[in-house]
Amino acid sequence: MENYLEFFCGVVVLLIALYYYRISHYDFWSKRGVFGPKPHPIFGNLFDLSFARISAADAIVDIYKTYKHEPVVGLFEGTSPILVINDPDIIKNVMIRDFSSFQERPYTAHGRTEPMSQHLFRLDARKWRPLRPKITPIFTSGKLREMFALMVECSKNLEGYLDNVVGKGEPVKVSELSAQYTTDVVGTCAFGINMNSMSEKESEFRRMGRSMFNTTVESVLRLKTSLLWPKFYDLLGFVVPEKTLTRFFTKIVMNAIKYREEHGIHRPDFINMLMEFRNHPEQIEGVELTDTLLAALAAGFFGAGFETSSSSISWTLYELAQNHEIQDKLHAEIKAYHIKYGDTFTVNSLNELKYLDKVFKEILRKYPAGAIIQRRTTSACTFDTLKFTLPKQIAVWIPLFAIHRDPEIYPDPEKFDPERFSEEQVATRHPMHYLPFGDGPRSCIASRFAQLQAKLGLIKILRNHKVDVCEKTMIPCEYEKGAILLQPKGGIYLNITKME
Repeated sequence: MENYLEFFCGVVVLLIALYYYRISHYDFWSKRGVFGPKPHPIFGNLFDLSFARISAADAIVDIYKTYKHEPVVGLFEGTSPILVINDPDIIKNVMIRDFSSFQERPYTAHGRTEPMSQHLFRLDARKWRPLRPKITPIFTSGKLREMFALMVECSKNLEGYLDNVVGKGEPVKVSELSAQYTTDVVGTCAFGINMNSMSEKESEFRRMGRSMFNTTVESVLRLKTSLLWPKFYDLLGFVVPEKTLTRFFTKIVMNAIKYREEHGIHRPDFINMLMEFRNHPEQIEGVELTDTLLAALAAGFFGAGFETSSSSISWTLYELAQNHEIQDKLHAEIKAYHIKYGDTFTVNSLNELKYLDKVFKEILRKYPAGAIIQRRTTSACTFDTLKFTLPKQIAVWIPLFAIHRDPEIYPDPEKFDPERFSEEQVATRHPMHYLPFGDGPRSCIASRFAQLQAKLGLIKILRNHKVDVCEKTMIPCEYEKGAILLQPKGGIYLNITKME
């Protein structure tokens, strides 16, 4: 009996010691004079978000509303500190002025466990720095003009496919329709491959694209484990590495490179750029250009290129279906464009659609692809206005979704109002209060590509069709819990009908 009592007392002492060890980390922000909610002894402040009980958008709005008048807020993910920045001038410091101290994102690549995570968005600073300037030239104005002709061809396929879909007289899942279109655009422009996504038979590329962003039990477990226990997640690569995407993209990219080399084919696209990397590795110092890394760079562009643009298209149609006056005004602008140019599309002529541009910007305000912009300190940084120093390896969050929905910045923020982006209204706002593509050196490298393909797709859909809500349209919209990007729960369904 005495031995049992000693054992029990020992366990109690151990648990008490572990408890105090955990909470000993929670004075990190209070010592620096930063306010924030009281953390849970085990899970910190992000239990619901970490276990996919709430979407990132809803989580960050709750925090922002409570502490919006504080320049910064201190949170904990487990025992790891996170600094949420509300003040636009401090945001500018992080994104631009002091970028050298904020070059990474918290969720960097896990090459062994998820080989295809080694793309530009997630690479650490050591690999990102030499690769970024080598990839940027693929998105110059000249290269975009060359790719735009290929986008136009894909948009023609969208028109034909849409007529078949509308002819069935059933609600259309526009989130899927737009993803099929953007998958084809990215496949054609980046890989030189006809992906055949706009057909009744599901293409392999579309299936892979869906698996990259679908919220499954496995995807949520992988994401949360990589964030909460990154070193443990790296070890899982010896046991349960991701294989499906890795095999698919490695095979596609290596076969494309081999075919072009054997047949002397040159195209100004992403695959050609990877071929240059492979043939001249000395141009990128400090980075081992393995076949897996090249495939991961391509997979990253594929995923980001189709998903963000397709999301913007489907959110636009969702809002237009509920705001017929705006839809009618946009229809009139598109009709005037076709009277002037017919079926001829160029990058310059597309820029004349000023109202479409306002509509698109308002969509990105209300539905940014990511609810939170994340950075991580790569060196210690002192904020002069805050009078404290952030150590190395501290996560920083910019609550983008909440800022875009702040009524003090955007009055009546739930209202869909493209006139927020008139020149006069834009001039009244701080530039850091609108960041759909981020800002600074680590902003979205393909933002112009994304906007061109999205706008072209919208023109083709709306030229001869109108959109309306249907019985399957979710109003108000709920966001997918556990999703990496801002996604509507269950997708967006609308009625699409042919205009007289």
